Amino acid sequence: MTAPQPLATVIQGSLSRGLEARLNPGVSVEDLRVGKFVVIQGERHRFFGLLTDVTLATSNPQILVNPPRPEETLLQEVLAGTGTYGVIALTPMLMLVPRQTEGERLYPLIDPNRPEDGGPALPGAEAMELLPVKTVPAHFSQVYEARELDFRTVFGWEEDPTRRNFAIGQPLDMAVPICLDLDRWVERSNGIFGKSGTGKSFLARLLLAGIIRKRAAVNLIFDMHSEYGWEAASEDRQATTVKGLRQLFPGQVQIYTLDPDSTRRRGVRDARELFIAYNQIEVEDLALLAEELNLSEASLENAIILRNEFGRDWISRLLSLSNAEVQEFCEQKMGNKASILALQRKLTRLDDLKYIRNSLPHNYIGEILEALSRGIHVVIEFGSQSNLLSYMLAANVITRRIHQAYVQQTERYLQSKNPLDRPRQLCITIEEAHRFLDPRAAKQTIFGTIAREMRKYFVTLLVVDQRPSSIDSEVMSQLGTRITALLNDEQDIDAVFTGVAGSQNLKTVLAKLDSKQQALILGHAVPMPVVVQTRSYDPRFYAEIADPDWSQAADAEVLWAAQKAKEELGL
Repeated sequence: MTAPQPLATVIQGSLSRGLEARLNPGVSVEDLRVGKFVVIQGERHRFFGLLTDVTLATSNPQILVNPPRPEETLLQEVLAGTGTYGVIALTPMLMLVPRQTEGERLYPLIDPNRPEDGGPALPGAEAMELLPVKTVPAHFSQVYEARELDFRTVFGWEEDPTRRNFAIGQPLDMAVPICLDLDRWVERSNGIFGKSGTGKSFLARLLLAGIIRKRAAVNLIFDMHSEYGWEAASEDRQATTVKGLRQLFPGQVQIYTLDPDSTRRRGVRDARELFIAYNQIEVEDLALLAEELNLSEASLENAIILRNEFGRDWISRLLSLSNAEVQEFCEQKMGNKASILALQRKLTRLDDLKYIRNSLPHNYIGEILEALSRGIHVVIEFGSQSNLLSYMLAANVITRRIHQAYVQQTERYLQSKNPLDRPRQLCITIEEAHRFLDPRAAKQTIFGTIAREMRKYFVTLLVVDQRPSSIDSEVMSQLGTRITALLNDEQDIDAVFTGVAGSQNLKTVLAKLDSKQQALILGHAVPMPVVVQTRSYDPRFYAEIADPDWSQAADAEVLWAAQKAKEELGL
């Protein structure tokens, strides 16, 4: 095997601003792309980092005053690499150092002395470990293109039996899997961001399939546009639809629908109906909907008076009150008649929601909670009830009650210390997240509470949104891992990097992403930021994710489809 040729030589830089490296002779500046993963070999340590900028430079300003003419090719060749050259900006992220007996390690790593860890045995090589960068390589250190072993060293590999790694994609210029550590992913709330049309839903579907496959957590998905549970329209021109999670994991995913007619029209089998009663709606739920229902502060204050008087059935009682009864109530309880009448009038909009009932003989939310406790992943479809009023109301009511149950389970577990009482880790996926988590709503909705609590009660969020700048900055700072597709708005780009040190160089990387199937990943579930070409959600993926050897609960139809896909792809 030939020795790798260095790309560039480090000439200056600092720990805070990053490094500059001059391209070596024979290396074309046009071959290097922002976001490339590189390795810097220092005198004592090996550094891993990202290429964040490319610059053209000259050794003499006079060259720019009188540049060679197009036909003077010989002069251009003479100047190339000496008088004119390229400079790349690098941001070191991690350093590979001899393993210490003390001190915190970021990740368990490949041991180069063990061939089974991904490389040939190196005589005399020491066991190494990755640490955050706390210094810089010396002058004239050489910069190399990362090899497969370098990627495996940093990001691991999907087949690692000791970890729940999931391949989310590969580097822009190499067919090597980039893995997320799903155990670290589900420890905290996370976000998927990108402008409209960049494939956020496909990214979310990939990740959710990985979580189900690796059994890292149980999922509750509020499927606003009916894209996750069953078949959905494909963004690929070669395919009209893509499979939903229920089709890939039929024995492990259950669909609940708030619009049974719509779900049946789409050919979904065995979807369970879901209803919400007026007595399950709290004043806090209406506060979240104040903008959608055009509720004033006075109306919400009088709602509290009504709740205190009538208890859980206050909405049904309010809607049944006559004008005279409202007048009598206000005289007795010091309410405001105009505000209560306005509240009554505006709450009649809830009657238009197909899933709202005055009362319910069956506890549907308890049924969902019981399914989650058994490890069944739940997708809640909205069908034609996907307007913001409907989505926000149902998601908030259901999540608040499930969170209450998880708090009680966690308290029971902490008291008993019995592993059987430990709640299953729950990941709740919401779209249009800024509607729940804007600076006003985040302080009073259950979603803001979950985001701030992190994993305290074994519940985390996966927020999917195209306007991260509209999400409360405190919530953004609590997100553990962020997967970001292309964003154009400066405020949105700034919001993605809330709480991220040294983010200026990464903003340049984010702004240069392609509009499809590229994303910047940074945070808790990856050792360092990385740009990936995301994995395709296609028949090859179906074949890999719905493996008959793994999925004991899959039905014959899905197993047959997976096996056929494998045969067609030669797997």
